[in-house]
Amino acid sequence: MKIRHPLLIQAVGHAGSFLIRRLGRTLDFHFRYDDPVVDPEVARRLGQRYIYAFFHEVMLFPAYYWNWPEMHILISDHRDGEMITQVVKRLGFGVVRGSTTRGGTRALREMSVRIDHGNLCVTPDGPRGPRRHVHQGIAYLASRTGLPVVGAGMAFQNPWRAKSWDRFCVPRPFSKAACVTPAPLFVPPDADRETLEECRIEIERRMQAATVEAEEWVEKL
Repeated sequence: MKIRHPLLIQAVGHAGSFLIRRLGRTLDFHFRYDDPVVDPEVARRLGQRYIYAFFHEVMLFPAYYWNWPEMHILISDHRDGEMITQVVKRLGFGVVRGSTTRGGTRALREMSVRIDHGNLCVTPDGPRGPRRHVHQGIAYLASRTGLPVVGAGMAFQNPWRAKSWDRFCVPRPFSKAACVTPAPLFVPPDADRETLEECRIEIERRMQAATVEAEEWVEKL
């Protein structure tokens, strides 16, 4: 059943943000950064800005841990995106609507304007996959804004998974969570299509490797 009534969508936003906060407080978070400066808390103190990327399936990780107004997250214009928007706004994120498939040009312009106001957050395999595939839009966004891409790999310990295209993760209460973050990737400001594709492939390679490492690490904690 699709939820379309504005009041019901707002109710989902309140309930969703409440549940994420309650669940997040029970989790045991662990982090490894190749470059400590890309830690969002450190970057905020130093005035550094990045494009943070994480796969769609682990959105609940940054939804709890990185929910600051300085983190502007790109949410798709598709129908379910409004419910996600209601949730993440109440958690504390800034929100930009659009994706690489719908509203992408408008979203790119808005995100480009916001580079003076904090970091940008993107799920580069969303909104409809393929799972763990990085679309070229993030490389183009990095080229246009001049912000380096930080592609994080995140994992929960033995999570519940939805039967969706991304196998969306819901962490179990009082379980472990891990984040592995490679060094930032710079995309040339004058990148042509071939260069953008090379950068896209490298972002995907780093994110997939970091995700595998986080999944292996969280089972050993």
